[in-house]
Amino acid sequence: MTRIGLVLGAGGVVGQAFHSGVLAALEEVTGFDPRDAKHIVGTSAGSVAAASLRAGVSATDLYARATGRPLTPAGRALLEGAPPTPLSRSVAAPPASTRIGPSSPELLGRVLSRRLSARATALAVTALLPEGRRDTADWFRGFDAWFGEGGWPATGGRHLWICALDLSSGRRVVFGRDPSPTASVSQAVQASCAIPALFRPVLIDGRRYVDGGVHSPTNADLLAGERLDAIVVSSPMSAARLRGGPVLSVDRLRLATRLPARRALLHEVRELGAFGVPVLVFEPTTEVLDEMGLQPMDFRRRAPVAEAALSAARVVIDGPEGREVGRLLRRSRSS
Repeated sequence: MTRIGLVLGAGGVVGQAFHSGVLAALEEVTGFDPRDAKHIVGTSAGSVAAASLRAGVSATDLYARATGRPLTPAGRALLEGAPPTPLSRSVAAPPASTRIGPSSPELLGRVLSRRLSARATALAVTALLPEGRRDTADWFRGFDAWFGEGGWPATGGRHLWICALDLSSGRRVVFGRDPSPTASVSQAVQASCAIPALFRPVLIDGRRYVDGGVHSPTNADLLAGERLDAIVVSSPMSAARLRGGPVLSVDRLRLATRLPARRALLHEVRELGAFGVPVLVFEPTTEVLDEMGLQPMDFRRRAPVAEAALSAARVVIDGPEGREVGRLLRRSRSS
């Protein structure tokens, strides 16, 4: 059996839509079922898609949900019979309240005591921001219906790793991988999606957790050294690069906001490459960025983003950069 690692990065509602297009293209072009991946790493928006795959939701149904197309019978049984999740347009955000002061003075003190880097700067900003007050627990209870309140999928050697950030220490925590706090899938996904200053930190075993994207938009480095034949990374928060040209961006604002994510991604891909494992990366192209806009939580953009991501991913898989991993994905399906 070919061993595939799948990394699904952060990116809000439009990031979920991007993942659905990429995953649908992988299945369509290569026949690979993303549910068969040996490791799935999910961060923020990617944690929703990752947990959905492990629950049995197919790439076809993730794409159908994003674009408003009919679900398969199996997809209807899973998605229509479960309580609301962030995959559903019907979920409304609870009202927010204002809280003054930094969310984590202890983390701020730790960060300021050492040399600032790009990651340390992100931690400092997170610590300075006020604590978010929107409680999103109801958004993620649908996962309890799939896994049970204490259940965690780890059958047949297939793993689900969900990334969050410990708000006091600034340390990345990977739920589903030892050693990590005991949490249900719904708690882990809620923590991974807890955007600082917007959503309330998630309390697990007495510690507060926020969005795993603060540490890294993808956290692909978690797969370094794992026994894998190929790794696929879907990175909604970065941007594709033309050979020899600048990062594709429709304006300076998009360029400025996406460069840090791309630098982090390239560093992680180099780390993975050092182990000799081929890596196939999907990033938004100009056409996809046009559909994404500047508001990552805009539900109205889900369908056009998913459709654009599907088209762009087909090109990548059929192109020279996708040839080696595409061959391995086809072999995985045949085995």
